[in-house]
Parts: sequence; structure tokens; C-alpha cells
Amino acid sequence: MTRTALTGEEVLAAAARLVRAHGPGALTMRRLATELGTAVTSIYWHVGNRESLLDALVERTVQEMGEIHPTGHTPQARIISVARTLHTALRERPQLIAMVHERGLTERMFLPAQQALVHEMHAAGLRGETAAEAVRAIQFQVVGFVLVERNRERSPAQHPSEGELWDSPAAGYDPALARALAGPVDTGRLFLVSLEALVASLLSPAEPGS
Repeated sequence: MTRTALTGEEVLAAAARLVRAHGPGALTMRRLATELGTAVTSIYWHVGNRESLLDALVERTVQEMGEIHPTGHTPQARIISVARTLHTALRERPQLIAMVHERGLTERMFLPAQQALVHEMHAAGLRGETAAEAVRAIQFQVVGFVLVERNRERSPAQHPSEGELWDSPAAGYDPALARALAGPVDTGRLFLVSLEALVASLLSPAEPGS
């Protein structure tokens, strides 16, 4: 049975799910209509043609990425919360982020996170070029970490593997280190450890006024 009640937001939400799961190529008006249990004409009525739908999805993604709400009782804690929020948002929607990038809206997408970081840098006592450098260092850390994570996930099986290399007699004189490097990577912990170290280093000149 065809649905009669449908909103534009429902159409965009369903389209976003399809793109996140299967990529932009899987997003057709017919498939979207099937997903929503409605007629193709209803989809056109709500969002226009496919190109208009993609534009609306990009705009929706930019708005979602702008939903930054720092948490914590210190500037350092709030900066870390912004970076973690940004990391999660990028990890959750790679296909949609790629669409934003292709349309030249990446800088606009990152602006709310940058503004939140600027606010916290000022609260920590950083100003001018020092604050700007700290904001960019954190942004680059987050984006770079996401790219490394994706590269590891997509890379072919390695022969020899990291575990095999560090399990060999040539692994060195630190058995505990070799065992750790031979084991699986806890990317969540590694991200937090590296992020906390970076933020602490960036804020160290501002400690008296933090």
C-alpha cells in the first residue's frame, strides 16, 4: 500500500541512510520510494530531482556537522569533547562527508567546530596566531586520524602481518612493547591518548590563566 503522509525530512533521512550504507550510487529515486513505501512522484514533489536531493543531503550533512556542544568543566576537557564529537561525526558518515567535499563545502562544514575550539582557546588564555595554530592542530589531528583509520580498514591483508613482525626474534629487547605492538590496535584509546597529549601540549603556555 502506498503511503499518503510523508515529510521532506523523512525523505532526506531515508536518503541519508541509503548513502551511508551503500554510497551515493545506490541512491535512486525508485529505490528511495521503495524504501519509504511511497510513489516516486511523491519523492519528486518533496525534494525535486535527484540532483536537488543530493544538494539537500549535502546541506543537511553540513548542518549536522555544525551541532557542536562542548562538555566539561575546563577548557581542556571541552576542547577534547569537541574533537571527539568531530571524530565520531566524521566516522559515522564518510560517504556524505565525501559529497560535501566534492561540492567545495568542506571549510564551511568545519567552521562550527573551529568556532567552538576558538572559544575554548580564548577561555584557556590563548590568543592570536597561537590560538589559530592550536585550532588547526586539533582539526588536522582529528581528520588525519580518521583517514588513517579508514586506510587500515580498507587495506588488503598484510603478509607478514604486524603481529608476525613483532613476534619475531628481531622484535627487539623490550618484550612487553613487542607484545603490545603484536596485538590488535585499540584505535579509540589511541585517539584519546594522542588527543589528550596534543591538547595538553598546546595549552601548556596558557596554564596560569586556564
